[in-house]
Amino acid sequence: MSEGVVTFLLTKLADFLVERGKNLAGVECEVEYISDELEFMTAFLRLGDTMEDSDPVLKCLVKKVRDAAYDTEDALDNFSLSHVSDRGHGIFSCFRKISRSIKDKRARRRIASKIQSIKSRVISISESHRRYCNKNNIMIQGSSSNSIPRLECQRDALLIEEADLVGIEKPKKQLIEWLLGSKTGREVISVVGMGGLGKSTLVKRVYDDSNVKKHFKFRAWVTVSQSFKREDLLKDMIQQLFRVHRKPDPKGVNSMDYNKLRSVIHEFLQQKKYLIVLDDVWHPSAWHAFQHALPNNICGSRILVTTRNTEVASTSCMDSPDKVYPLNPLSQEESWTLFCKKIFQNNICPPHLKSVSETILDRCEGLPLAIVAISGVLATKDKSRIDEWEMVHRSLGAGLEENDMLMSARKILSLSYNDLPYYLKSCLLYFSIFPVGNRIKRMTLIRLWIAEGFVKGKEGMTVEEVAQDYLNELMKRSLVQVVKTTTDGRVKTCRIHDLLREIMIAMAKDQDFVAIAREEGITWPEKVRRVSIHNAMPNKQRRQVASRLRSLLTFWVADCNYESPVRKLFSGRLRLLHVLDLEGAPLKEFPKEIVSLFLLKYLSLRNTKVNFIPSTISQLKNLETLDMKRALVSELPAEIRKLQKLCYLLVYRFEIDSDDRIPTKYGFKAPDQIGRLQSLQKLCFVEANQGRNLMFELGRLKQLRKLGIVKLKKKHGKALCSSVERLTNLRALSATSITENEIIDLDYVASPPQYLQRLYLGGRMEKLPDWISSLDSLVRLVLKWSQLNDDPLVSLQHLPNLVHLELVQVYNGELLCFQAKGFQRLKFLGLNKLERLRMITVEQGAMPCLEKLIVQSCKSLRRVPSGIEHLSTLKVLEFFDMPKELVMTLHPNGEDGDYLKVAHVPDVYSTYWNNGNWDIFSSLGAKLEDKHSAQLTPRMIKRNYTWK
Repeated sequence: MSEGVVTFLLTKLADFLVERGKNLAGVECEVEYISDELEFMTAFLRLGDTMEDSDPVLKCLVKKVRDAAYDTEDALDNFSLSHVSDRGHGIFSCFRKISRSIKDKRARRRIASKIQSIKSRVISISESHRRYCNKNNIMIQGSSSNSIPRLECQRDALLIEEADLVGIEKPKKQLIEWLLGSKTGREVISVVGMGGLGKSTLVKRVYDDSNVKKHFKFRAWVTVSQSFKREDLLKDMIQQLFRVHRKPDPKGVNSMDYNKLRSVIHEFLQQKKYLIVLDDVWHPSAWHAFQHALPNNICGSRILVTTRNTEVASTSCMDSPDKVYPLNPLSQEESWTLFCKKIFQNNICPPHLKSVSETILDRCEGLPLAIVAISGVLATKDKSRIDEWEMVHRSLGAGLEENDMLMSARKILSLSYNDLPYYLKSCLLYFSIFPVGNRIKRMTLIRLWIAEGFVKGKEGMTVEEVAQDYLNELMKRSLVQVVKTTTDGRVKTCRIHDLLREIMIAMAKDQDFVAIAREEGITWPEKVRRVSIHNAMPNKQRRQVASRLRSLLTFWVADCNYESPVRKLFSGRLRLLHVLDLEGAPLKEFPKEIVSLFLLKYLSLRNTKVNFIPSTISQLKNLETLDMKRALVSELPAEIRKLQKLCYLLVYRFEIDSDDRIPTKYGFKAPDQIGRLQSLQKLCFVEANQGRNLMFELGRLKQLRKLGIVKLKKKHGKALCSSVERLTNLRALSATSITENEIIDLDYVASPPQYLQRLYLGGRMEKLPDWISSLDSLVRLVLKWSQLNDDPLVSLQHLPNLVHLELVQVYNGELLCFQAKGFQRLKFLGLNKLERLRMITVEQGAMPCLEKLIVQSCKSLRRVPSGIEHLSTLKVLEFFDMPKELVMTLHPNGEDGDYLKVAHVPDVYSTYWNNGNWDIFSSLGAKLEDKHSAQLTPRMIKRNYTWK
C-alpha cells in the first residue's frame, strides 16, 4: 500500500511541475530530488508491504516514507489552493491582482520552506533505507514478489484441516469422478475459490483417496505459492516421480537448467498415466511454467490445479472448460455443524448461547477458515457467560491482531492482498470504508476510485473502463464477490467477505488510509486521509487535523434525526477535500460551505431533500461527479457550464403514482448551451421540453456514453436523431415521451452509434425505427407505450447480441410468433400490457438460451405459449395479473388467483403443457412446495411452485 501512496504522489509531482513549475522558482530542483528519491524507493516499498508486519524496523521505515509522501502531497495541494483566483470586475479586479501578487509571494515562500524541510527528511530516510538494505543484503533492483519469503502454505492449511469433515463429500465425489473418467487424453481440473475455503484440504483428500492412488501410479504434489523458483519445483517433481519408480534421480539433476528439467519430466511421463497436483497457483504465468513439462499423452493423465484466481482456472482448463470446480462457502447447516463440532464436546450448542453463536457465525459467511479460527477463540471462553461471547463478536477486528488463531487466518487471507499490484491495493482497501453488510453499487465505487486518483488512463481506454478492469481483476482473484448482476451480465452490486473486510479495516487504520467513525464524539488520527462516518457525529476536530482530509463519506440510517449534521462536519477546515459523499444525509438545503472546497472532485447529495443548487457551484472547477439522484433538484443554474471537468451529471428521481403504482421518472431543466460541458460522459435525465436547441446541443457532447432524456415530444425527433448520430461513443440511450400517448419520432437516424448496448424507448411510435435492427452491439432493449400495429419481433429477432427484451404496451396485434433461429442469445423476456394478445407461439429453435419469461397483464391471453416445451433452458416462468382461465389451465385444482410463478422449471418438457396437464411435473419426479402469501388485493393471491 505504501508503494501505492508514493507512486500516486510521483504522478502528482510530475503533473504539478508541468502545470506550476514556473511558479516554483528556487525549489524545482528540490521537488525533483524528492521525486527521484521516492521513485528509487518504490521497489523497496513493494517488499516492505509484504514484510513490515514481521520486521518492526522495516515497518518504521515504511511509515516514514509514507508520512513524507503525505506531507509532500499536502504541500502541493495547499500551494494549488493559494492560486485559486477570483478575478472580480472593474476596479475590484485591480485591487485583487495586487492582493493576489502578495499572496503568491507568501505561498511560494511557504512551499519553499516546506519542500526544504521535506527534502531533509527524505535524505535522512534514504540513508536509513540504504543502511537497511545493506544490512539485510537486499538488492533494490531485484526487489520483487520473487524476493518475498515463501510461506509454509501447507502448514497454514492445517488450520482448516478439520473443515474437511463438513461439506466435503459432494465436491470430493465430483473431483474423483472427473479424475477417474474414461477420457484418454490429458485433462486439467481446476478448483477455484477465495482463500480459506479449504481448496488444498479438499484436493489433499482427493489425492490421498485409495481409488485415486490405485488409478494413478505416478503422482506428485507441488505447492507453487506466490513466490517460487520454477527450477526448484521441477526438481521436487522429479524426485517425487522417480521415488515412485524406485529409481535414483537423474544424474546431474541439481545442476540442470529450466529447459533441461522440463525435458526430463516430459520424457519420463510421456508413456505414463500420471496425476500432478499444482497447489496454490496464483498467476497464469505460473501455470505456463509447468504446462509444457507435462505431456499431453493418451494415457488418461490428469493435472489438478488449486487457485484463488479465476483467470488461472480458465486458462489451465482451456481444453476442458467444464472441469472448473468453483468451491463455494459452506451452507448455514454445514457451518453450524462445523462450528459446534469445534467448540462443544457433544456438538450441541447450549440454548443460552445459540443467539450470540448464530450472530458470530453469520460474520463467517460460510468460510471454513473463519469458522475454525473463531471457534478456536470461543472454545477458550467461559460457556456460562454470554458477555464474553458478545465481546468476541464486538472485537473481531482487534482479535485479528491479538489472537494467534485469528492472526493465522489473517495471514492466509492477507496473501491475496500482498499479491496485488500497488494500484489494486488501494482499490481493495477502499472497501473498508463501507459499513458491514453494505451492498456496494458498482458505478458508485468506480466513480469514487476515479475521484480518489486510484485509476490512471490507458491508451485507447477511458478512465472508467480502466476502473472496470480493476474491479474485474479483484473479482478474478476471488477478493470481491458479486452480489447482483443485470440480465445482460453487468455487475450491479458487490461486496467483500466480512472477515476480509475486518482485515482491510485494520490495514487501512494502520496506514492512515481511513478512519471509521461509528460512535458519537469519536476523533481520528492526525494524518488520516479519509473518514467514513457510520450514522454518528464526530467531535469537532483540531483545525490542522481536519485540514488533512481528502475524503469524507457518510452513511446514514433512514430515520436519522440529526438537525444539522453537515454544520458539525464542516466545523473543521476541509479545504483539501477531494471526495464528499453525503448520500442519505438529513439535508434540506445545499450546504453553502461546499462551494469553498475548490479541490473537490466528487460530490454526492443522493437521496437527500436538497431542492436547489446555488450558482456558486461554479467555483468547484475540479468537480468530476455531481450525483443528485433521488434528491429534489429540478433545475440547474447556468453557471454549471463552467465545470469543464464534469464527467458524470446525475439529476433525477422517481415518484410513484398513487393510482397505478407505476414509477414516474423526473429529470431536470438544463441550462442553455449545455454542450459546453465537453467532458460529460453520463448525463441523466434532462428534460426535453425546452425547445429544439437543447436537442442539438446534446450532439456537441462527443464524450457522452450514457444519455437519458424525459418529456420528449414529437417535434424534438429530428433534432434528437441528428445528435444521436454524432454521439459515436454512446453506449446507453434512454428517451421517454412527455405522456404515454405522445409520439416519439426517431426514424431519422441514418447511422446509429455502433457501440450502443442499451436502449430504452418510451412513447408511441408510428412504426419501429429501422435503425434499431442494425444495432449489432445491443444487449438490452426496453420498449414502452409503442402501440405498434406490426409485430415488432420480425425486426428484432436477428439482433445478434440481444439478451434482455421487455415489451410494455408495445403491440396491438393478437399473435406473437417467436420464429425458429430467432433471438439466439436472449435470456430474459418480459411481456406486459399487450391487451389484445390472444396467442404466443414458440417455434423449435427459437430463444434457445431463454432463462426467465414473465407475462403480465395480458388480459386476452387464455393459454400458455404454444411450443413452450422447446424452451429447454427456462428456469423461471411467471404469470402476473392474468385471466383466471389461464392460471386454472396450468393448475386446474388450484385456488382462484391471477398470479402464478414457477421457479427453476425442469429441463424436460412435454406437450402436456398445452393440454393443461400439471401432472407432468410429478411424472418427472418433481417435488412441489406450496407457499401462500397475501398480496396487495384479494385478487392477487400468490402461489409459488419451486422446483427442488
